[in-house]
Amino acid sequence: MSEKGNVGQYTFDEYLDLIGRFHSYPAPGLIVGGYMVEMAKRHMPEGVLYDAISEAASCLPDAIQLLTPCTAGNGWLKIVNLDRYALSLFNKFTGEGVRVFLDVDKLGGYDEIRSWYLKLKSKREQDSDKLRQQMREAGESVLTMQAVKAAPRFIGKTSKGAIAVCPLCGEAFPKAHGAICKGCQGEAPYVETGESEILVQPRLASVSVEQAAGKTTLHDMTRIVPDQSKGAEFKAGQQLSVGDVCRLQQMGRMHVYVQGDAQPGPEWVHEDEAAEAFAEVLCREGSLEKKGPPHEGKITLLAAQDGLLVVDENLLEALNLVPDVMCATRHCYSVVRRGEAVAGTRAIPLYLSRPNLHKALSVLNKGPVLRVAPLRRARAGLLITGTEVFQGIIQDKFAPTLTPKIETLGGTVVKTLIRPDDRQAIRDGVKELLGAGADLIVTTAGLSVDPDDVTRQGLQDAGATDMLYGMPVLPGAMTLLARIGNVQVLGVPACALFFKTTSFDLLLPRLLADLPVTRRDLARLGHGAMCKECVECKYPHCPFGK
Repeated sequence: MSEKGNVGQYTFDEYLDLIGRFHSYPAPGLIVGGYMVEMAKRHMPEGVLYDAISEAASCLPDAIQLLTPCTAGNGWLKIVNLDRYALSLFNKFTGEGVRVFLDVDKLGGYDEIRSWYLKLKSKREQDSDKLRQQMREAGESVLTMQAVKAAPRFIGKTSKGAIAVCPLCGEAFPKAHGAICKGCQGEAPYVETGESEILVQPRLASVSVEQAAGKTTLHDMTRIVPDQSKGAEFKAGQQLSVGDVCRLQQMGRMHVYVQGDAQPGPEWVHEDEAAEAFAEVLCREGSLEKKGPPHEGKITLLAAQDGLLVVDENLLEALNLVPDVMCATRHCYSVVRRGEAVAGTRAIPLYLSRPNLHKALSVLNKGPVLRVAPLRRARAGLLITGTEVFQGIIQDKFAPTLTPKIETLGGTVVKTLIRPDDRQAIRDGVKELLGAGADLIVTTAGLSVDPDDVTRQGLQDAGATDMLYGMPVLPGAMTLLARIGNVQVLGVPACALFFKTTSFDLLLPRLLADLPVTRRDLARLGHGAMCKECVECKYPHCPFGK
């Protein structure tokens, strides 16, 4: 270790001068960052080429760039902004390295550092001289180091790939980003000025209905009869007759757009062409299909197979942020049948500007906005727990409740066991179900806080891992998820005996679709996961879990 207070080859005062000139002032974060970098460097094998990761976006990257060859410009420094004051240096080929962080538990003797780090004082209240002195005295003693291995995405150099020219702004960009550059996709860090989002529409040929006979319509025209019907009375490309004039007037049409010589230029796209373009990309993945050609400017998308509708809500939002474009879907995680309508898309105006078409297609090309995930035909094993049921004191009601729900989704129950509230008996029961070929094990009850409830412990003894216990769903707060190897485990609390719909109904389709369920996914269920406890349950035609 270098002389106390020194930062690598620099004395403390020399380092203060260096960071003052580079960073505009000797920020405390850069002082600590210097010690962090030097500590990490000293523990890297000599001669190893290394990259760096900064887990903070401010101050710490400057310390790395000052004291190592790693910079944001040469790509050897990656900033992963976790807002943690930590950095790592790692072998750029293997990912093996060290991570150093400022350790709160080591700040007991340094009150000013602690106040600065935990923001217990405002900047104005801080004693800058005392803070620097404590940092000089503390040096590396307030740091902790640990061995790490960088994730594969941070190892090696990533090529930008082929380069294209954006058709909107004319600037070069990586073709992998989509049909247009990210700036034109809405990610530019600037406020748009000038032209409003509500663009002036192209000049179209419009005639009064009295003059419409013999003309050809430019778009579908809808007729609505209240409480009876809604549909296209006239289709795009239809030639109007004298007899149509009265019908148009009854529909409240005094003027109509017709095909003429003054057609919009190539910078405009007809609503039908735009809808076709959107639908083509939306259906590319293969689990959706078009209901038919555009109808009244809209295309309806159908499920091409039975399964679970999965919607990328972030992509859907991004698409609907594009001016003059829309796509509406059914709720994510809805169980759907082949042929059911799951979404609809269209351009809002009769003609969509080509820049907005490009923006929409760029969003759509980032991945499937929606898809129908097939449900596997599960081989379920039911493990009914409860000493009172095992001893015949009460009759089991779980199996008659859960079996139809599993069968409705295409699964079968290969075996049902009843076991007492005994840890070993539950473990052995799980193993028996595994031996019967179950790829989904459903346990019942034994999940509350009572001392007799040992289902979790029995599952752990049977080899359950990745256990998630508890979720913001009512009824079903004490539900459990886990796995034993590749076999899924779903623990159902006793509330399923009373309520017709519980967390079981929300989670089972996701498991059968082989979708990962994380703690974050469960946390997001909280909004809308309180059952209204209707006298007559109408799930899934209700807001529960949506």
